[in-house]
Order: sequence, then C-alpha cells, then structure tokens
Amino acid sequence: MPNTTRESPGRSPVRRARRVLPALALCVALLGAGACSGGDSKDDRGGKGPGDGKPAAQAKDPGGDAPKMSKAVVAITPQDGATGVATEGALKVTATAGKLTEVAVKTSEGKTVEGTIAPDGASWAPAAALQTGMKYAVSATATDAAGLVSAMQSSFTTLTPANTNYGYFNIDANETYGVGMIVSLTFGTAVTDKALVNRSVTVTSEPAVEVKGHWFKDTRLDFRPEKYWQPGTKVTLHLDLDGKQTSPGVYGKQKKTVTFTIGRAQTSVADSKAHTLTVTRDGALLKKLPASLGSDEFTTYNGRMLIMAKEGTIRMYGQSVGLGPDSYDIPDVPHSMRLSTSGTYVHGNHWFKDKANPPFGRLNTSHGCVGLEDVVGGGDATKPGAWFYANSLVGDVVEVINSPEKVIDADNGWSGWTLTWAQWIKA
Repeated sequence: MPNTTRESPGRSPVRRARRVLPALALCVALLGAGACSGGDSKDDRGGKGPGDGKPAAQAKDPGGDAPKMSKAVVAITPQDGATGVATEGALKVTATAGKLTEVAVKTSEGKTVEGTIAPDGASWAPAAALQTGMKYAVSATATDAAGLVSAMQSSFTTLTPANTNYGYFNIDANETYGVGMIVSLTFGTAVTDKALVNRSVTVTSEPAVEVKGHWFKDTRLDFRPEKYWQPGTKVTLHLDLDGKQTSPGVYGKQKKTVTFTIGRAQTSVADSKAHTLTVTRDGALLKKLPASLGSDEFTTYNGRMLIMAKEGTIRMYGQSVGLGPDSYDIPDVPHSMRLSTSGTYVHGNHWFKDKANPPFGRLNTSHGCVGLEDVVGGGDATKPGAWFYANSLVGDVVEVINSPEKVIDADNGWSGWTLTWAQWIKA
C-alpha cells in the first residue's frame, strides 16, 4: 500500500481533459520506462526502455492539441539494476518541478517498505534500514503545478554482508514459562552500537507492562519487567536487526518476532539454615520439601535464580566445575534442573550413605546444589525430587536464603532478579 498520498493541485479548465488517472494507467502500461505522463487519448504509446531517463511519448488529444508533458521529474537512487546497495542511506526518491504523490517500495517477497514523503513533497525516505541480500522494486509518481503526472520505476538488490551478527535467544515460540522468565540474547560478535540495538530489539507484553533491557558487557542483552509477570501474560520479542550494523562492517540478520505465554505464578525458597524448599503457587503454600543445600566447604549462592532448563537425568562430576578428579562423579543424577551457568542445580539425590537417616531437612551435604530425596532412575513419582521436577517450569523462580555464600552474579544464568529495578535500568 502507498506510504503517503497527497491531493493533486487543482487543474485549469483548459487541461481538464488530461486527467491524472489515465496518466497513471499509461505509466503501468509503460512499466520500466524512465518517466511518463499522459492525456485521455486511446492512441498513447510507450516511450523508450528502462534507463533512458526520458519521458514517455504521448499522442495528441482528440481536439488536436499538442501533447502535454508533466514538468515534474522523479529520480530514484540507486540506479535501476544496481547490486550491492547499502542497507542504510542509499535509497532515496526525489521530485523536482513538482511534488511526490505516491511512493511504493516492495521486497521480492512482497513485503512493503514503510517510508514518509517530506512535507514539501520533494523527497521520500524509508523509515528503517533495508534487509540484506534482498531485491527491491520502487515505483514513484509526482504531479506538477498543472496536475500532470510523472512516474518512475526502478529495482535494485542490497548487499550480502561478509560479516554477520546473530542474537541467540533463550525462548521458544508458543511455549509456556514461569513468572520470572527473563528474555536473554547473546550476540556472536561484540556490539559497539548499543543504542541502535536498543532501538531494534524490544520486548512487549499483553497486558502491557514496562519492559527494559540490561546489557552485560558487549555481547549479552537481557529483558525483564520491574516485577514478575502476571500469569497468562503474552510476551513478544521483536527483532529488527537485518541490515543494521551492530559494529562497523558487521550486520545483523534477524527480522522476526517470537511470542510465548506466562504460566501459573510459582516461586520457591530454598532455606540453607532450615534445610527446606518451600513452594508457593498463586499466592498459596503448595508444598514444603526437605532439602540439603551446599556444605560448609561448597556453599550455595544466595539470591533469586531461574530454572534455566529441565535436563532430566545427567552426569555430574567435580572436574566440570573446577574440582579435582577425585572429588565426585555421579553418572545418573535424576530430575536435574539448571539454575546457573556455573553449575548450580536443583536435583534429585539417591547416593546419600545413611539410608536410615537421610540428610534432607537436617544437613547440608551438597557441592552447592539444592538436593531433594530421590531414587535411582528417578522412577518414584512420590519422591520430592520427582514431584518438584514435574511441577516446575523453565522460568520459575528459586530463591536461596540464609547461605554463607555471596549473592549470585546477575549474569550467572538468568539471575537478573538479584538487581533492583534502579540497577537494572541503568545499563
């Protein structure tokens, strides 16, 4: 659809037979001509081919008058057939001796490029960067003071960048996540133009709440609201990076949206002193589970963490977190859910030695994780490890309190809720 349309200037009685609409019809018939204008005659003929820069030929009108050519001149840059065109600043449409009345720009995929005709009618520019490696078709018309129309068509192809940058995000479309879910993007190449990325990557919600991004160094951008999401909220990540330079010579390639849903409101508190994991759902106590957190030697981080992934049965060994080869190696840890990048988990535990007196609810014996009683293979659904796994979503909040350890860093996993809102919106 056209981006902007203006009323054509009034035409004098002498020229009322030469209307704009027949002129436009002629322009369509002369697709590819450098310019055209016309009268009402059925004998109008096409002009020369593309690139000749001349107006279309015109027949005399029925009254025998000489043909009237529009004085308006439309110009499109880049030139017709150009390749390797820059995605920003290269596309321009102008009119002299007249005013632009219509500019339509479409991709080869049929998508319309938004843009605006200047108030004086002399120029048009796209509203945003063009996509890389895309063919575009441009059609523009202008009207002179007598109401006669001139038109121009052109096509070109934008550059295919040698260096690209993708933001790898942590959400899947149409999935359901917990109320603490943080949208996180990690870029493959450091971003130097953060202001541009801040304009090009946004997160919105229904019902609407304010959502802000926070940068961790130059490669990671996370989004969250001031408070946890409300259950049932629809959240959408908007990526409009294609054709934009995130750093000199490095172009974004993503232009898409990803929408997900917030599920029920569940949060849990792991108390290192009480040796419990208390689960609250929709404002009411759901269950209190006996737990075993990090020992005095391997303490558990304090702070609000999110369940990042439900990994099921996994192997855990000390060397993966920097401990010696003789520390521990457990090949079948059931119901494992990751809380941090550094290796903090909530998981089932079946390898405790004193079966008559399990540590859960009375001792902290783990290497920094939150351990819940379980069985080999995880097949007993009544055990705390199995129950918590079945009742958890990615994005649920697990907060650790009363541990002698420090508060987890905000960029260790999706732990941005450890920052106050004032701290979050600073970066």
